[in-house]
Amino acid sequence: MSMKFIYTVIVFMLLVNASTAQEKEEKEKLSMKVFKDSLDGKLDMSDFLINFHGFIPVAQIVTEPALGGIGVMLTPIFIQPNKHQDLGEFVPPDITAAFVGITGNKTWGIGALRIASLPKQHLKYRLGAVYGDVNMDFFRNIPVVGEQKFPFNFNTTAAFASVLRQIGETQLFVGLEYLYLHNKVRPDFDFLQLPDFIDDKALDNNLSSVGIAMEFDKRDNVFSPNKGLYVVSDFRMNGAWTGSDYTYQNWNIAAFQYFQFAPKLVSGFRAEGKLQFADAPFYVKPGISLRGVPLARYQGDQTFLLETEQRYDFTDRWSAVGFVGAAKAITKELSFSEADLVYNYGTGFRYLIARKFGLRTGVDVAWSNEDFGWYIVFGSAWNNRN
Repeated sequence: MSMKFIYTVIVFMLLVNASTAQEKEEKEKLSMKVFKDSLDGKLDMSDFLINFHGFIPVAQIVTEPALGGIGVMLTPIFIQPNKHQDLGEFVPPDITAAFVGITGNKTWGIGALRIASLPKQHLKYRLGAVYGDVNMDFFRNIPVVGEQKFPFNFNTTAAFASVLRQIGETQLFVGLEYLYLHNKVRPDFDFLQLPDFIDDKALDNNLSSVGIAMEFDKRDNVFSPNKGLYVVSDFRMNGAWTGSDYTYQNWNIAAFQYFQFAPKLVSGFRAEGKLQFADAPFYVKPGISLRGVPLARYQGDQTFLLETEQRYDFTDRWSAVGFVGAAKAITKELSFSEADLVYNYGTGFRYLIARKFGLRTGVDVAWSNEDFGWYIVFGSAWNNRN
């Protein structure tokens, strides 16, 4: 998939939106009132998204420590209520997004994503494509030396698709997913020979996985939930029969539970496990995903994680959050009890930017064992990390 094709897709999306908005503007004049909520007069994007087919222009700072700690990413996010809303049944809105970004360590990327439902067919689907030139550090413990940093450059093309079907009248969806990755990897260090955890095939390969996926979603909204249960799981297989240069399997499972113990207090709990079977390239090993922990800092054959986040709504618009979590990365050499305990803690704030969608955005700051990070959050931070 070429960059020219991806650029064409994104430009087409923006032109279609501009044309639709222009047609709408002929019927209803676009004014600053569109960006104010009819209930409290505060800044709100709901009517602009719904009535003018607009988008939230998320121009956010990239703060991921593993990508240089600073950068910028432009992400227009189009959100529309699904056309087939059944009375009394929540149907998630359709989401279309594109992004282009660059970071302080010269990482850059471009991509597009579509998440939507077809309620009459009892289906939901996701489509995505990404091209990136990524510079990222990986860490390994070397005998005598201790923890050593290994910087790499990745030239990556990725495509993803999933289709899930509803089971009966429940909120359980089951289906298939496909992930394709083409990677060209260049070590950016001066060792005379590659470390033991890298083989020659890892430097230029195709990864192609077919998976069985399950999703159970009883949240009251998909962006910033107040209550409900969300469970996701998938089992992915890579092999010659899928077109992959490696043979291995991944099983991922995560559960998110939200309780609204009081009108202004929302308590969230997250439990997650990632397991990998057989030998895979070092850069797709399961890693611990916590705010304040750099991506790929702690990798293993298995990772297990627990985290809680508490949100207190001071007003209908403004909220404060606090969170704390713990995780372990298990390898063939280290058992669960022997593995280091990785922890995080932090705080942040949220603003209800689109009331009709229950969408909150804000900023988090987080600390972990040896690192610090700050994050611009769109919706739930757990959605961003999942």
